[in-house]
Order: sequence, then structure tokens, then C-alpha cells
Amino acid sequence: MEYANSNNPLGHTANLKSKLSELIEHLRKDILMVDDIAAKSLFEVSAEVLVGLHKAFTHYEEGKEDAWKK
Repeated sequence: MEYANSNNPLGHTANLKSKLSELIEHLRKDILMVDDIAAKSLFEVSAEVLVGLHKAFTHYEEGKEDAWKK
């Protein structure tokens, strides 16, 4: 957890991306475990939103988007 005291944002983004990946995986597993169609939809939409957020963090790290360029 060396990143926690660092002012370098890349350590923080890497940690957050890892946590997002875990949550995405958890949501996708739960889709298979529940029978309620509304819950399945909620979990899938939530996973997709988090996938988009994960991509935003990656784009920040790579400097691909104009908004993230310094």
C-alpha cells in the first residue's frame, strides 16, 4: 500500500481500477445467482457503468483523452 501516502495519482488509479474489477466480477457472478429479472438487470447495468468508469481511469493513465492531457 505504498501508493496510499503517495501524491502520484497512478498508484491510486491502479488501486481503484483493481477494486472496480472486483466489483464488476462480483456483480456478474450475482447475475447468475438470482432469479429476479429486475435484479439481474440492475446488476448488469451496474457492471456496465463500472466498466465505463474503469475505462475512464485507463484513459487517464494513458493520457488518451483531451480532458486528461496535461
